[in-house]
Amino acid sequence: MSETYVEGNFLGLPESAGPVDLVVLPLPYELTTSYGQGTADGPAACIAASAQVEVFDASLNEDLPASHSIHTAPAWEGNGPTLASQLDELGSYLSPWCTGNVFPLALGGEHGILPPFMWAMRHHPALDGDLGNLTVVQIDAHADLRAELDGEAFSHACAAARSLDMGVGRLLQVGVRAYAKEEAEWIRTDERITTFFAKDTQHPTTGGATWEQWIDLLSGLSGPIHLTIDIDGLDASLVPATGTPVPGGLSFWQAIQTIEAVFDAPEAVVISADVNEIATNNHSPLTEFTAAMLATKTVASHLKARKEGRWKAMTDAQGPVRSGAQCTYFSTMMNKTEQ
Repeated sequence: MSETYVEGNFLGLPESAGPVDLVVLPLPYELTTSYGQGTADGPAACIAASAQVEVFDASLNEDLPASHSIHTAPAWEGNGPTLASQLDELGSYLSPWCTGNVFPLALGGEHGILPPFMWAMRHHPALDGDLGNLTVVQIDAHADLRAELDGEAFSHACAAARSLDMGVGRLLQVGVRAYAKEEAEWIRTDERITTFFAKDTQHPTTGGATWEQWIDLLSGLSGPIHLTIDIDGLDASLVPATGTPVPGGLSFWQAIQTIEAVFDAPEAVVISADVNEIATNNHSPLTEFTAAMLATKTVASHLKARKEGRWKAMTDAQGPVRSGAQCTYFSTMMNKTEQ
């Protein structure tokens, strides 16, 4: 917990007016949820819960923000009348923060935030204009590889599929335990996708060995990485308020180990991240607190990578007031589909 608490800021941390090192981006987006509701309230609940999280990180061996500038941006406000227009608004909101001089961490909101994030990341200098250079590491109970759900191709259940369609070069998944036949077939046949199913990593006798294979895979990664954490990838007992809680998921410490492994990979660099499907209820703050803990570990792991020289700004430093490209990708795509 920060000694000088500032309401509305992640971890309650005060901010300076100078250049921003890491930005927390609240995305209260909820248009295609298919079961439980409440992700529109998730980012604010997560930020409020983060005020109760200890700011000391043992692996960093420092209190956050560890002499860096962490900015909590004003929350995205979706005003568009259609799904396509709101996805475009998300892309436009994210764009100024995907320039290579700041680490963007988004808090969602349903997992449908991933394709707009990928659109915004397309011109990140680490990717040389090609999303094929990006590896997405996904913690999730669901494969998110459906062609559509309830007639909607940009449903939260299609987030990984649409990201691959946009050109993402590699997708690594862990925690997956709820998926359709079409998704199983895509996983089996598409060499870009590697999935570690929960039935294997959580197996009571052989799960330990399979889990070590997952960590070894992450440790051997190279190149730019986006980390996307759907909190329903964790066991439902840890995130009971998320939209689709599923039993049999990752333990809290497995999620932490995954975050640490991907940031510590000596030949890789995590250039962006999101924690999504955060929701809240009136019975317990556990879900948003768990999400806040995962987001805090992501922040600390990024700052550790900076400290050890595995992340360096690629463009000139900027403050919190920014402008970026305007996104029309999703409106264009959906108009073509309808014609």
